[in-house]
Amino acid sequence: MALENRREQMFPQFSAVQIDRLRSLGECRHVAAGTVLFEQGDATPNFYVVISGSLEIVQPVDGSEVPITVHTAGQFTGETNMLSGRRSLVRGRMQDEGDLLVMTPEALRKVVQTDSELSEILLRAFILRRVALIADKRGDAVLIGSSHSAATLRIREFLTRNGQPHTYLDVEKDPTVQALLDRFQLHVEDVPVVICRYEVVLKNPTNGEVADCLGLNATIEPAHVHDLIVVGAGPAGLAAAVYGASEGLDVFVVESNAPGGQAGSSSKIENYLGFPTGISGQALAGRAFTQAQKFGAEIAIARSAGELRCQQRPYEVALANGSVVKGRTVIIASGAQYRKIELPELPRFEGVGVYYGATPVEVQLCEGEEVIVVGGGNSAGQAAVYLSNAARHVHVVVRGKGLTDTMSRYLIQRIEAGKNITLRSFTQITALEGNGRLERVRFVDSRKNETMTLPVRHVFLMTGAFPNTEWLQRCVALDAKGFVKTGPDLAPEELTAWPLKRSPYLLETNRPGVFAVGDVRSNSVKRVASAVGEGSISVQLVHRVLAE
Repeated sequence: MALENRREQMFPQFSAVQIDRLRSLGECRHVAAGTVLFEQGDATPNFYVVISGSLEIVQPVDGSEVPITVHTAGQFTGETNMLSGRRSLVRGRMQDEGDLLVMTPEALRKVVQTDSELSEILLRAFILRRVALIADKRGDAVLIGSSHSAATLRIREFLTRNGQPHTYLDVEKDPTVQALLDRFQLHVEDVPVVICRYEVVLKNPTNGEVADCLGLNATIEPAHVHDLIVVGAGPAGLAAAVYGASEGLDVFVVESNAPGGQAGSSSKIENYLGFPTGISGQALAGRAFTQAQKFGAEIAIARSAGELRCQQRPYEVALANGSVVKGRTVIIASGAQYRKIELPELPRFEGVGVYYGATPVEVQLCEGEEVIVVGGGNSAGQAAVYLSNAARHVHVVVRGKGLTDTMSRYLIQRIEAGKNITLRSFTQITALEGNGRLERVRFVDSRKNETMTLPVRHVFLMTGAFPNTEWLQRCVALDAKGFVKTGPDLAPEELTAWPLKRSPYLLETNRPGVFAVGDVRSNSVKRVASAVGEGSISVQLVHRVLAE
């Protein structure tokens, strides 16, 4: 496996004293050699601590097995699926007969929440094991795709950002792919194709279909009323989930794509408190995601909110797949997305030359080539610096005079120092050209009225943002740009139906118990730290509402 230098942390050994602390929460069983304890694809299995004997972990791959590790006395099974409720990616089998301490996932969660010493050991091991599975591509999914397919890029990003180990095969580059296509009676025209556990074949699936096939989500109970529904798992939504669940609230989170939101696609965030060397948006989101699950928050992935039903309480959030979630309070953390430049040919090149995030998946596509980053904010600056490590040259295109008013100084300094970065001020893209995928970009310098065409095949658009509020259906007050108004920003005419004697709280909308935080909120500071702060503050206000 990868990360061999951290093997002792990946596969630690509990002491006799530590095992004794666990005994009251489980039961001891004597297990014969060869007994299969859990299979790949099983719903969250039990947690096993080896008392005696040995337990082998293998990855089933198309009828064969790839050995991963063997647990001996004092060692334990599991990775982050134990907290997330996702299906097992591996098979666990007793190698030599012996005794096991068997605990349910619920009992394990209790340990993680109440025993700080064991929690640290378990969480570190679980996270490192998942990282190793990802690095070694030891999952239960195969993605067959093409670098010329926008849908392939979408699914690769979805799997990668959700930390789902998988194997990717490119029909243009991998010589072994034809045998797999023939076996499942597939054609090149069918890509992208997702094969789950070598059993289920999905042709050009939606992200939701991939999530269902891989068992990323638990079943939604329509009659259950949660204390809090959080819509959006960006920094603000994840902060609300962590603080809410850690304080005993029943929290349900709805996320349309992957944890982290827009920040999750940031290559490196260097001005977030506590990370002096920086941290990628995906890593930050992954840690927060695990943290929320540690405290018991339920998070539904690839589930879009279709409507907020606020005419009666408890409130209801109707999901795009037809499911309904009920909650006593709601936090709107659905964020914002980058604006699209107004070019008629733009849709043709989205995913095949035009991108809205600079993750490792996109970097692989443009290594050694010229790229353009459009935008003057921090996300654009982070992308430019990150891409400059792999691209031959990076052009940063902005309509205004420069970056001083919109970008943090440390990023401006990086761009100015970059030998392969060129800032093009007062410049706009006027045309995208290509046959099937992007091949050329035309832009104009408004000061000189000069038009230029560059043979660039990769453009990253990070130009401002508009809020994801279409699902609110006029349920809450919005400002002129569509952002949610809260607290003191609400006008008297927007509170004519306000039923309480008190005024709305700081982050509360014109609906009691419905809050808005992060980028989706009107007049919010568009920074990760402020989003996290608003998410945590909103939970204190939720407590007040629940106590009313």
